[in-house]
Amino acid sequence: MSRTRPLDGVRVVEVGQLLAGPFAGTMLAYFGADVIKVEPPVTGDPIRTWRLLDDDGTSYWWRSLARNKKSVTANLRSDAGRSVVRRLMESADVVIENFKPGTMEKWGLGPEDFATSNPQLIYARISGYGQTGPYAKKPGFASVTEGFSGFRHLNGFPGEAPVRPNLSLGDTVAGLHAALGILLALLERRNGEQGQVVDVALYEAMYNLMEGVVPEYSGGGEIRGASGTTITGIVPTNTYRCRDGKFVVIGGNGDSIFVRLMRAMDRDDLADNPAYANNAGRVTHQDTLDTAIAQWTTGLTAAEVVTALEAADVPVGLIYDVADMMADPQYQARGMFEEVTVNGKPLAIPAILPRLTRTPGFTDWPGPEVAEHRDEVLRSVGYTDAEIAALEASGDV
Repeated sequence: MSRTRPLDGVRVVEVGQLLAGPFAGTMLAYFGADVIKVEPPVTGDPIRTWRLLDDDGTSYWWRSLARNKKSVTANLRSDAGRSVVRRLMESADVVIENFKPGTMEKWGLGPEDFATSNPQLIYARISGYGQTGPYAKKPGFASVTEGFSGFRHLNGFPGEAPVRPNLSLGDTVAGLHAALGILLALLERRNGEQGQVVDVALYEAMYNLMEGVVPEYSGGGEIRGASGTTITGIVPTNTYRCRDGKFVVIGGNGDSIFVRLMRAMDRDDLADNPAYANNAGRVTHQDTLDTAIAQWTTGLTAAEVVTALEAADVPVGLIYDVADMMADPQYQARGMFEEVTVNGKPLAIPAILPRLTRTPGFTDWPGPEVAEHRDEVLRSVGYTDAEIAALEASGDV
């Protein structure tokens, strides 16, 4: 396996905090980019102290999210701090920022400020509603923009309050879109001398997951809504409780798969009923079929259901929590966990996908301490040790 990576030699300056921008930076760093993370002096990125903390008071999440990044501090509210960031951005191939639109321009660090000094710069911007439009200046947390995107409308049970997954999904999906946009811009830049702006809105990233919702409404007047544990118009595919209280997901919605499912349940009467021979018929009789499957699964343990349906070549699986994931041989065989050392202790963090066979990504080091790489990075853009010491003494870095 090669130790070279696809983004070796690409310099990225990540200016922003929390999750969307940093997740894009994490993906680029994992695949070889030299990612310089600019943090506020002393305290650093807020995620350093979010959720579960280790013995040193640092978030376990931080060690994963900031892997392979070099931490530099700069006070963006001071002229000297902004000058440091400006010099870093002039040396960069890519900038990632996720401030409220207009903030970087206010600081003299917007895309147009580098049109002459770094015309090849790819400038990725992540915000709630994008850089243009009547809502551009509105604050846009992922939780809010997930609702605005239409995504939350589809989650939960009919007649009840929409639910959210216990994840910052909108941020992560926006980060994925930003990474994709950056890679497309890097690819295009090989044909010329100019960079460009990658404009990612959190709501648009989630909107991009909406499948056929728009054409179904435009062409058929249908507003797709929440459907609990099912998916509208595809039957049977659902989550079922078993005798031991565990849940299984069964996907029996292919015509031949449905027959195999029914025969595994000893329900030849349903397997051979022409009313259920295709998806349209099964949708009409969804309650009947879901009731029959639920009655069958509640008489068996989850393991027994999985064994029976795998033998019948019917898609089935358990609902996993993280302990199940880490114990599972498939996860282990595919290298889905990487071990790093933090203060002498081992810590498992997730591998980052996609998987490349010849030049895969990998973790070099876990999320660093605040300003751990400051002197090294600032020297690389021409600062002397005396200048760095003066900036530190004034609180600008």
